[in-house]
Amino acid sequence: MRPSATVRGLKRGSGNSAVERNPGSTKLASATPGSLDNVGFAGWGGVCGVLTLVVFSALLLGAVQPAHGQTETVLYSFCARPNCTDGAGPSWVTPVFDGEGNLYGTTLVGGAYSCNHGGCGTVFELTPSGTETILHSFDDNGTDGHSSWGGVFLDNEGTLYGTTLLGGEYICPQGSGTVFELTPSGTETILHSFDRCETDGFWPNPGLVRDAEGNIYGTTSAGGAYSYGTVFKVTPSGTETILHSFDPNGTDGWVPAAGLVIDKKGNLYGTTVNGGAYNGGTVFKLTPSGKETILWSFGNGTDGSHPYAGLVFDKKRNLYGTTEEGGVYSCPYGYTCGTVFKLTPSGMETILYSFGVSGDGYAPVAGLLLDKKGNLYGTTADGGSYSREGYGCALYGCGTVFKLTPSGTETILHSFGASGDGYQLNGGLVFDKKGNLYGATYRGGAYCAPYGCGTVFKVTP
Repeated sequence: MRPSATVRGLKRGSGNSAVERNPGSTKLASATPGSLDNVGFAGWGGVCGVLTLVVFSALLLGAVQPAHGQTETVLYSFCARPNCTDGAGPSWVTPVFDGEGNLYGTTLVGGAYSCNHGGCGTVFELTPSGTETILHSFDDNGTDGHSSWGGVFLDNEGTLYGTTLLGGEYICPQGSGTVFELTPSGTETILHSFDRCETDGFWPNPGLVRDAEGNIYGTTSAGGAYSYGTVFKVTPSGTETILHSFDPNGTDGWVPAAGLVIDKKGNLYGTTVNGGAYNGGTVFKLTPSGKETILWSFGNGTDGSHPYAGLVFDKKRNLYGTTEEGGVYSCPYGYTCGTVFKLTPSGMETILYSFGVSGDGYAPVAGLLLDKKGNLYGTTADGGSYSREGYGCALYGCGTVFKLTPSGTETILHSFGASGDGYQLNGGLVFDKKGNLYGATYRGGAYCAPYGCGTVFKVTP
């Protein structure tokens, strides 16, 4: 039995059946089905300390190529305003662009209203010149959601959609999360409040998708008929339907930690952290009628295991993603270092890259970005060139941005952790029109010493 350890996205002690997702930690361990009643919510430690969200969740070998000519710029450091009214701690955020080059995302804490952990979180806009505007401050007022992570998506009318981990109409005991929309004028509507006291899902994950009829689809990491997460649908009028409840039955996956992708026929694709034939997580497909197929079970041999991230399609309908563990290399914390994988429409999986060679990043927990040439871009939560004593990444490194070619050659585009830089990446990347990469870090930046309240950054190839 493993000793008590803080892990990427999870915190587990010996014999615990409940597992904590911790934006401030750096390693994952697989979970064991058990009671969901032992969950709670720890504090931010003031506004700029460490927030712990309690959620039940759970080979081509390539040399690392040195980066040449890449430049990283911190565009914004959070908590620049008194009491962090500008937000703090963008967690699991993949920013989105509008047509004018403005970036949008969410912060887990900060904002105008106080929750029991020091700020209820925000939705923000960042202009190309670096000016930040708070579009909405979440409020623990019995109807609004709060503690938003994972960012938002933007429709053609400029309306933003996202999820909050907590809050909403049902208390039960702290509110079980919401799906919200935010219009360009700043009007927020709660489309659905999750209710953990019923068979609804709760603790919704980031990564919503929408079909042609305007229906929104997503996942929850808990709840449902078996208590281990759901896939849900919310109509434009706000009616929610549970399409699938994950079942720890030895074949189904359980505890999804990411959102979904949708194909032209309305089929949904996603991942679960645990479950499947080897209890290393799964890739699944769900038809519009709710029929689920397990496309791949992780965890066999040197395969990847425990995918936290969602998926991305190429033009041939191949799926690409990351696993937080697995592969051929062992990392400093005693686990394997993670992989990038490809899954064909016929169900054949290939490990494109195993993390963990000297100087590499490891523990990828965010999804991938695909360019027109078939290159993949992503982030790792740990590893890289910097390990900063006293800054939350002393043991495992401060994270990286990487590029992976179709032939399996990896290049580290940036290692986080230098003075003033952000660190601890648990979100993905987005391109601008010139091919520059943008993302957010949960910690680091100019404010909230010693750990920092997070940043938005740009990497120029």
